[in-house]
Amino acid sequence: MLGAKAARLRKGSWIFSRRLAVDVDGLERLGIPINDHDKLPDVVFHHAKRNWLFLIEAVTSHGPVSPSRLVDLEEMLAACPAGPVFVSAFPDFTEFRKHIRQIAWDTEVWLCDAPDHMIHFNGDRFLGPRQ
Repeated sequence: MLGAKAARLRKGSWIFSRRLAVDVDGLERLGIPINDHDKLPDVVFHHAKRNWLFLIEAVTSHGPVSPSRLVDLEEMLAACPAGPVFVSAFPDFTEFRKHIRQIAWDTEVWLCDAPDHMIHFNGDRFLGPRQ
């Protein structure tokens, strides 16, 4: 039996596994290293028209975008021309309250039980790239 990492298949520009789908060519075009998938957030979405890169952490998998995680992500994105938008996604307000002290400033918070709203942690703008 193959382990999850060994079972990944590469088809064209995508890597597939039980829990991971990666557009390898897309990440390379954006200057994002793909050698360590463990450093990627749960969801990476490029809004091409605005050239924003949404980096979304599902809190239930690895925790929120903390100050140390923010530094790691910024280092990973050093060669990326897109403006990063860091988002911590929570299932509900109760879970958000458990992690509130760990959330980095100048990031966004999204709650599944209030999907039409975002919480912005300080900064000079609402929902936009951190620069």
